[in-house]
Amino acid sequence: MRRIIVGISGASGSAYGYMALQALRAIGGVETHLVISEAARRTIELEMDMQPDGFEALADVVHRDDDLAAAISSGSFLTEGMLVIPCSMKSASSIAYSLNDNLLSRSADVCLKEKRKLVLVVRETPLHLGHLRTLTQLAEIGAVILPPIPAMYAAPQSVDDIVAHTVGKALDQFGIPNELFKRWRSPQ
Repeated sequence: MRRIIVGISGASGSAYGYMALQALRAIGGVETHLVISEAARRTIELEMDMQPDGFEALADVVHRDDDLAAAISSGSFLTEGMLVIPCSMKSASSIAYSLNDNLLSRSADVCLKEKRKLVLVVRETPLHLGHLRTLTQLAEIGAVILPPIPAMYAAPQSVDDIVAHTVGKALDQFGIPNELFKRWRSPQ
């Protein structure tokens, strides 16, 4: 069975993380290890009108963000990588500069040092120079920066369509087959 860490930070966009967990559960064959930051717990309540335990119910294993002894904090615990969805600039900065002050940033750091896939769905706009330098640092050390930008060619009909596009693109990075969004085809 494949094993992927899903991190949810406090950035706006909790729906992205929720749909990613739903999709991974529906696709099957992927053991999900979930870590939700403290800020994300509050954001989930504000944006989704639900509690974080609704997210946790979709994961195979849930880790506390303050548990730096969790399995996912070690490179000897094998995973295919980590998806941080959404990823706040605070979390991105913590990862970029290896602060390792919580489990979300520590497990992302482990993915980078072990040369495992790290995909960050960074949710911030506009970006100032400090943000851009942080994202450049992340790209230079091996992270994939995947901002949630909708594809208008897919003619989205709802917010869920827009969210599904980003989630599908993120799962593509791990080679996880999905039909979450309309893929581009050459015009007839």
